Amino acid sequence: MFQHNMFDSHNFLLDMTRKTPENELDLIRDDEFETKSGTDIMEGASGDDQDPNKRPKKKQYHRHTQHQIQELESFFKECPHPDDKQRKDLGKRLGLEPLQVKFWFQNKRTQMKSQHERHENTQLRNENDKLRAENIRYKEALTTATCPNCGGPAAIGEMSFDEQHLRIENARLREEIDRISGIAAKYVGKPMLNYPQLPSLGGNNIGHQLGEMFTTTTTGGDLLRSISGPSDADKPIVIELAVSAMEELIRLAQTGEPLWINSDNNDNVLLNEEEYARTFPRGIGPKSLALKSEASRESALVIINYVNLVEILMDVNQWTNFFTGIVSKATILEVLSTGVAGNYNGALQVMTAEFQVPSPLVPTRENYFVRYCKQHGDGTWAVVDVSLENLRSTSVSRCRRRPSGCVIQELPNGYSKVTWIEHVEVDDRAVNNIYRPLVDSGLAFGAKRWVATLERQCERLASVMASNIPTGDVITSPEGRKSMLKLAERMVMSFCAGVGASTAHTWTTLSGSGADDVRVMTRKSIDDPGRPPGIVLSAATSFWMPVPTKRVFDFLRDENSRNEWDILSNGGLVQEMAHIANGRDSGNSVSLLRVNSGNSSQNNMLILQESCLDTTGSYVIYAPVDIAAMNVVLSGGDPDYVALLPSGFAILPDGSSNAENSNAAGGSLLTVAFQILVDSVPTAKLSLGSVATVNSLIKCTVERIKASITCEIA
Repeated sequence: MFQHNMFDSHNFLLDMTRKTPENELDLIRDDEFETKSGTDIMEGASGDDQDPNKRPKKKQYHRHTQHQIQELESFFKECPHPDDKQRKDLGKRLGLEPLQVKFWFQNKRTQMKSQHERHENTQLRNENDKLRAENIRYKEALTTATCPNCGGPAAIGEMSFDEQHLRIENARLREEIDRISGIAAKYVGKPMLNYPQLPSLGGNNIGHQLGEMFTTTTTGGDLLRSISGPSDADKPIVIELAVSAMEELIRLAQTGEPLWINSDNNDNVLLNEEEYARTFPRGIGPKSLALKSEASRESALVIINYVNLVEILMDVNQWTNFFTGIVSKATILEVLSTGVAGNYNGALQVMTAEFQVPSPLVPTRENYFVRYCKQHGDGTWAVVDVSLENLRSTSVSRCRRRPSGCVIQELPNGYSKVTWIEHVEVDDRAVNNIYRPLVDSGLAFGAKRWVATLERQCERLASVMASNIPTGDVITSPEGRKSMLKLAERMVMSFCAGVGASTAHTWTTLSGSGADDVRVMTRKSIDDPGRPPGIVLSAATSFWMPVPTKRVFDFLRDENSRNEWDILSNGGLVQEMAHIANGRDSGNSVSLLRVNSGNSSQNNMLILQESCLDTTGSYVIYAPVDIAAMNVVLSGGDPDYVALLPSGFAILPDGSSNAENSNAAGGSLLTVAFQILVDSVPTAKLSLGSVATVNSLIKCTVERIKASITCEIA
């Protein structure tokens, strides 16, 4: 038995050795390392020229000239790792793009590495042949072995060290085969991820589930955390996808009918799916039957220089902060190219991002994609995203991002024209029914929301840079205005980060299963200068109101009606002490409010409030602030050390046909969210009394809002 297992295992190892990458590397030829240019990749026949009855022809690639190869080979011998300036100079001398030069050198280094590995593989094969011959001799010796005591056949006792080693090696090789099989499986369909059910806090088990709630909120599932950058073998595929996606984005932005057709009410355009499939037959593959397609296009003039806008889109931190209501988190996994000539032209970034709606009732959308920026010859810049989920060995994503992004055209006087494309395939079955019309209308994740947010944020940025101060404004110094606006910006970002259904935390339903039930989560605040230390309890609820969004927004932001719904003001009068307009609409502003309460202990409490409005939704966000800390901010001091626990409201249209006109008849989707410091000690346990208090507070606020607005309408 020992002999059979030992030599079978050795033969298995020998066979696997002969299937090493040497056989594959023998297929590589030097000319295969000649780089295709970016324009060559895009030179396939367009969809307009193709016959749908014929199979698409194989793309034609152009090789470098012999002179170009000789020059590149000569330069490689002296410097195998040229920098950006050297690549640019070499490309100009040889008539190549710097990106082509970069990838030629990458491929050449890969070729040299493969040749070295081929030589090592030959040496290992020779050593393996020697071991095999030696093993045959051992086998023959064992067949004639005799016992030194009795002269009979020798009995094999314990397993030898060599056999143990072979068994371990065979097990490792079998695992390698399984892993490779898993990688190969990425080219076939994947099962969709099952949606986890939100825990329900009700009945007698409330104490037990509250005990687990703090643990689950700090270790919530984060699918994007396990994703890494692409392998070296996948990078050429990523580059080709990015170049193809850029071509598709430009055509989607510039083409009208029949690719885009007007909707029934002519308010927006819809993508013709059949025409799209004929025009762009390749892309990231066919749509899965389990996914629904969403496509939209929107254009606008924005008050921002194209250089600044490109920088915002390519800097992940600025992008996240600028679109804080849409992007809950984003990370750059790897930068494949930083661009050329000191700007982002040609920059390639592999990223992950999570997109949200400000309500715990709408699941977030997670994407793994490459972002590509390119400057075109007509003075136009474009930034495109395209999903890379197909490159992952296992896929659990419920959302694929087809070529999406924006085309930016420079205009005089610091303006830019932006055309935004959003095209995704998503499984949205977990969206709550009251939010489904909003999601279907495109106002939740579509191009209209991105452009509306861009317009509002550009106006806000312009107000920060403004030098003229309105007459009668309490804040007279430019430094004080900037500090107050910066503090309000951090307050808005903190609110948006804690009101959605991000995978970074888990909401727990306090009772029942209706849409307007209160959901809570807890977070530890430790060593965060912008947040009080301790345990922070967040609570939120979303519900529908038969009132236009503009009326709800005006009621909630008006300091004169605040005592009708704000329980913490105890019915006291609210006075606006300072006001900074940060947009063309009068509703876009930052205010400093004083509550004159009858309770002397709460008298002269200050509230920082920001209200913002656009065509796709609005916010009213506020936070109590310390008077001494606010005096420092108003004098131009650093606002980052002012502790804030923001609460507020997110007001969205209900997705009806006239939802885009906020003054027209239609309903509102209102999300109310509070944050409360329940204990100043981070290690303290959450009490049932704290949860009951915040549950009662948020429900009472909702009832007051409904009653006040209903009475106002009547």
